[in-house]
Amino acid sequence: MSDSDYRRDHRPERPAEESHFFAYLSRMKYIYRWGLMRNTRAENVQEHSLQVAMIAHALAVIGNQEFGEENDVGRVVSVALYHDSSEIITGDLPTPVKYFREDIRDSYKALEAHAERKIVGLLPDSLRDAFAEVIESARIEPEVQRLVKAADSLSAYLKCIEERAAGNQEFRRAEEFLRGKLDEMTDLPAVAYFRQRFVDAFELTLDDLSHD
Repeated sequence: MSDSDYRRDHRPERPAEESHFFAYLSRMKYIYRWGLMRNTRAENVQEHSLQVAMIAHALAVIGNQEFGEENDVGRVVSVALYHDSSEIITGDLPTPVKYFREDIRDSYKALEAHAERKIVGLLPDSLRDAFAEVIESARIEPEVQRLVKAADSLSAYLKCIEERAAGNQEFRRAEEFLRGKLDEMTDLPAVAYFRQRFVDAFELTLDDLSHD
């Protein structure tokens, strides 16, 4: 074996590029929603994201199976999983503040877009495009955004129902607002289908749920 062959076969491996991407994402569990409200049980962004992904999956499947839509179920679920990832940087700004004035809303949207790009930038170069497709709002198709936003509203609505069922009236106005918002989603028949078949059960106790 020549010296050059030996050096090639025994050269030290280059250390892998370290990324903080998933360590940052894990911090979503420390960001709590409904910061201005009294909660019977605090809800963090990570668990909310899972519920939104589950509901978005259901809406996409219901749309395809029951209403002849052609939703890309996998894409909808992936976008839903990461839909609040920017809050690792921005925090969860309360809705009354976020939409208080049009200029505040526009500034917050710009901040969200910056945060999304910053998070994607934590990834190795070879992965950035793939993750940008599900994290950066500017890259997400309107029909996918629409389903994820509907799932987000349903998740918030279910939180209100659970709080009311626990005797907390703090969420009464929020529940009314979200009910009206969902009522207006007539272009998404899967939302009405989901509400008719799955929502009322969230008011039941475990004994009621377990009863045949």
